Parts: sequence; C-alpha cells; structure tokens
Amino acid sequence: MNKSLPEKARVLEQIRKGGFEVPDFIFVPASDFANENFAELEAFLKNHRESFKVIARSAHPQEEFYKGGTFDSLETYADLSGIKYARKRMVTFAETSKKLAIRRQQKFNNAPEVAIEEMGVIVMPFISGSSVMAKMLWDHWEFGYCRDRLHKIQSEPYITRTPHDRKLLEISQKIQDHLGFPCEIEFIISEDGKIHVVQAKDIGSIDILEKKEGERSITLDGVRRIRKRRNYRERPVYVMDNKNFYLKIINRCEDMTIGADCELTDISDILDLVSAYEAELETFALRHQRFCILGLSIHDPEELFQIANHYLDETPDLQEKLSRALHSNLYKIDIFLSEADTLVAKDKFRVNLCGHDAYGIDTVRNPLWTVYWTTHKHEAVVKEFRRIGFKTGDSVGIDVNNAGCPTVIRL
Repeated sequence: MNKSLPEKARVLEQIRKGGFEVPDFIFVPASDFANENFAELEAFLKNHRESFKVIARSAHPQEEFYKGGTFDSLETYADLSGIKYARKRMVTFAETSKKLAIRRQQKFNNAPEVAIEEMGVIVMPFISGSSVMAKMLWDHWEFGYCRDRLHKIQSEPYITRTPHDRKLLEISQKIQDHLGFPCEIEFIISEDGKIHVVQAKDIGSIDILEKKEGERSITLDGVRRIRKRRNYRERPVYVMDNKNFYLKIINRCEDMTIGADCELTDISDILDLVSAYEAELETFALRHQRFCILGLSIHDPEELFQIANHYLDETPDLQEKLSRALHSNLYKIDIFLSEADTLVAKDKFRVNLCGHDAYGIDTVRNPLWTVYWTTHKHEAVVKEFRRIGFKTGDSVGIDVNNAGCPTVIRL
C-alpha cells in the first residue's frame, strides 16, 4: 500500500482490494492540479459520462488528523471543469467557513498545521441513495442514518444499533476485520438496495467516552434512595481503607518493639499516624461541600482493630493511650461518614437517616445515596476497584439504570 497517499484514498484502496463493493474512484493529488496533469482524470471521467455527476471528496495529506467533516466533499459535473471548481471550493471553505474549526482543532486537539494548497481530491461516480455511517463503539455497532435521497419527504438524522439490513452489520464487521483497526465507515445504499462503501476513517486513536467509562467502571448490586428523581450524579470521592490503616499501625508497633534494646516509652509516632488520618478526613470534608465515600474497608477489620488495640499490652500505659486514640478515631470516622451524601460500600453498611436526612429541604436536590454490593462478593469487588485505580480526590460518576442497578465510573 502506498503510504504517500492520504488516509482516505489509501484505506479506500485497501477496502477495494479486499473485495468489497467500492465504487470506481481516482485520487488526484495537488501536484496534478498545479501542473495541469489531468490525463488520468480525463480518462476516468470519460468512462463515467453516463453519471453526469460525480462526487469530489477532499483528500488532504493531513486530513486524517482532523475530525471527519472538517474538509468538504461536493457534488459536481462529471467533467474537468467540474472537478477544478469543486477543489477550488474546498480550498476556499478551508480558508473561510472552516477556518475556525481547523484552528480550534489545532489548539485543542494538537492537529498539525495544514498547507491548504496541498489539497488533493478523490473522484467517484455519484450514487443516489441513503448515506449511513457505521462504527463500533466499545462493544456494539452504531449506525447513523444521515440523509435519504430516495424520498421526497426527508427524515431527521438518527442513530440506531439495528440497521435496516443485517448485511450492513456483517459488512461493517468484515471491513473492520480486514483493515485491522477500528474505523468509521460511510456507506451509500443505492435505490436497488446495494451497499456501497465510499469512505472509511481510522478512529483507533480517538478517545471514546463510553469505552473509557467501561474500562474504568464497575457495576454493583443496588442503591438505596429516598428520592428517585435523578439517576446520575458525580462526586469527588474519598477512598476509605481502614484495613490498610490498621495494618500501618500494627507495622509501626512492630518496628518499635521487635528487636528493641530497651522498653518502649514513647509512641508519639504511632499516635501521629492516627492524628494525620483524622486531619486528612477533616480536610477533605472541608474542601468539598458534597462528596462520596468509597468504603473498601470501613468497620469490618475487627480482628485487626483488636490486634492494634492490644499490641502494646506489655506496656499498659502506652496501650491505654493507643486504645483511647483508636476508639476516638472510630468516632471521628463516623462523623466523617455522616457528612457524605453518597456512600459506596458493601451491603452491611447503611446510613441511619433521621427525618431531616431523609426528607429535609436540603435533600431535594441532593438526596442521600447508598450504593452497595452484596457481602459475598466483597473481596472480588474490592479487587476490581483496586484494579481500576480509584483513589482519593478522583471524580466518580454513579449511573443507575432502569432496573435500579448502579454503575460506578472513575471519571
């Protein structure tokens, strides 16, 4: 495959060689327009005089780095003057009506600078019919019906997962398999029902939100809400992992006692760990008016809590200080939990609601949500949250479907 060709021409040629129904076409580079080298183009047009009309599609060498539709395609007469006119219009549009779109993509999408005079053109016979755009979004194909030339009464563009002809789905999948990369494919469905492939664009590098959400989300088992007016919310999240916290305390106790030459007399470093944790909770609560707590581990590491409380039993005075600090810490954690309007945790944990919490005016716009997973799935769900990489300070989205099943998304 000739890599010097613009993507649009290169991919179309690849599809044609794969045996798919591609209309006859020719690529005319900018150099042919500059040098008036039109022998091949005129021979092509001579073979398609019966069409009277052709489609001239933009084919700039750097067009692949821009959104589809940035550069224009035009219907024109099937003669040399018509092609020259169409290309001139493409260049003019790029310098006028499309100039802002091009500059915005250069600024926000890092699209490269373009020399408009390098505009090439793909020419193919005009086919009267319906235009359909097909692309795979994550795990499903989507078909966008753009316009219908077959009927006098035009319908609005619409998107569906179910094409009018199952062959469209099969052909789309075969083309993508043949090309070896995710692509957006444009078809023309002619009046006799034949499916013509007229364009394809590599979309493998384009960030698809649904795919990202799918890779960074986990579906849980239920949600408890008093008010059900909305099914989606976003919140900054605090990831609570008290199992990890108690392990830090135990490890610090071990470091200070095992192998020590003298009796332990000072546990200020351990108490500082507790104080730092409490300060972290308070700082987070004061930074965010509304927030979510993801409870990977809240009050359930009871064994670790007991080990931490009694690790210093051989030094009763120090053990009493640590025990007092850890019990006070439980109280501080409960205070922090009560300030969140969204709790994501296993089914064992529920928010005890008073009247104001459940029905007060403050809950009209922001009711309390408890999103949960069943207890028997706890280890697997926590492992999945860790794999996705939820961390304190992230923004999370919670989407509740029609069946009341919530999906938590790391945004």
